[in-house]
Amino acid sequence: MSYFEDNIQDFKLAWWWIWRLGTALLVLFVSGMWSCPNYNVWQQKKDGEAVLSRAQSARMVLVIQAEAEREAAYKRAEAIAIVGKAAKEFPEYRQQEFIAAFGEALHHCNNQVIYVPTERNIPIVMSEKNRPTEEKRKNE
Repeated sequence: MSYFEDNIQDFKLAWWWIWRLGTALLVLFVSGMWSCPNYNVWQQKKDGEAVLSRAQSARMVLVIQAEAEREAAYKRAEAIAIVGKAAKEFPEYRQQEFIAAFGEALHHCNNQVIYVPTERNIPIVMSEKNRPTEEKRKNE
């Protein structure tokens, strides 16, 4: 083979590689032009699903908090009813509660002046409705 024929062979081989490379680049370009819009649509769909999921999670948290608050309110109402029932059935309950609160205040509060309402130097622990009136005192 001559030098000219070797160059033609090299030239054909070079063109073959250039044609293959060009075809591959064209295929990549076309597939990119097709896949980019599809990817953007897919990405927007996934973003929407994520936003929806976050909103549903936030709603579930609010529902659970509302249920917990409602249950706590029922428990508080039951506790208030129990304390009210005890106060009605056992009038000395309030006196014991007052004395316990007074003792706790003395225990936790150093160097503090606590006013205790008294009548004739006797602490007043009875409520007004249970307090003996002047007429009852005179009759005694």
